[in-house]
Amino acid sequence: MKKISLWYVGIIAIGLLFVGFFPGYYYYKSKFEFNAVTVKGLAERDVVADLAIWEIKYVATGNDLAQVRNDLEKQTDVILAFLHDNGFGDSEIEMGGTDTNDLMANPYRGNDDIKSRFILTRTMTVRSNQVQNVAETYTKTGDLISAGVVFENRYDSPVSYIFTGLNDIKPQMLEQATKNAHQAALEFAKSSDSSVGKIHSANQGVFSILPRDNANAPELQQINKKVRVVATVEYFLE
Repeated sequence: MKKISLWYVGIIAIGLLFVGFFPGYYYYKSKFEFNAVTVKGLAERDVVADLAIWEIKYVATGNDLAQVRNDLEKQTDVILAFLHDNGFGDSEIEMGGTDTNDLMANPYRGNDDIKSRFILTRTMTVRSNQVQNVAETYTKTGDLISAGVVFENRYDSPVSYIFTGLNDIKPQMLEQATKNAHQAALEFAKSSDSSVGKIHSANQGVFSILPRDNANAPELQQINKKVRVVATVEYFLE
């Protein structure tokens, strides 16, 4: 009978211990988290694209496949000469394959007479760190049209300007964003008669590459860009 009583008393004691612990723990946790402030720090930097990719897509059409291919090769020679004359080396020029479209092989073609049976398409890609030279040369493509080059119709720009140095500037920008966040925390602490303590948690956020200027053009079509990051930092308040 005495053993049962001791077990009974022990179980009740442990239960009372947990009953007292959990409310106290969560009260402490809520008070602990209450003495903190979450702020955001912004860092921005203007950068310039260091890589240009220019896709030159051109076509030749006709009913004689051999002649169409010959016309395509002539256009290729004209474009290569044009690029060389404007300062681009062979290592910056990539030649793509040739796509052949035989309209007579299309089972869904209409009954209209086909004036040009074959359509040959080829893409030549300029991949260069001469960003300004690509931009300037692109404005001269009218010379290629005058020389007989036929470009494929497209609705987007064939030139993309890319900034590849993001990893090199990440540490400095994160440091700047953290300092900016700390300054915001100081202002908050000042208004609440507190002092800023150590960092409780931090989130670096996502780096964004945006157009530097508010123009009606996507970021990839602009040489001048702006890198932005927003860091979220939580500080203890003392």
